[in-house]
Amino acid sequence: QVQVVESGGGLVQPGGSLRLTCAASGSIVSINGMGWYRQAPGKQRQLVALITRSGKPTYVDSVKGRFTISRDNAKNTVTLQMNSLKPEDTAVYSCVANIRSVARGPSDYWGQGTQVTVSS
Repeated sequence: QVQVVESGGGLVQPGGSLRLTCAASGSIVSINGMGWYRQAPGKQRQLVALITRSGKPTYVDSVKGRFTISRDNAKNTVTLQMNSLKPEDTAVYSCVANIRSVARGPSDYWGQGTQVTVSS
């Protein structure tokens, strides 16, 4: 069984920073891409950032230059460092990882989501 768990959300003032971390655990054989999505109230889920196993990142335009995605393959973790946060970054942020486990071929596993609120 595989689990993906996020941590690090919270309330921050505009211009502030937060770090989100996602950890995958269980009967993992390998992890391919990992990433972060977000969903604000009344809006569709949006891709924020992805990172390949080799460490190549991709960002949505609205977070380029402010957010940084990184991963630690030895620890099966992915981190999203968010700087210069804006009120429009407020959303539930969810981690996704494409994981090959002992029981299944490559499949997407999602975390439960963590709330990020940017407000003064």
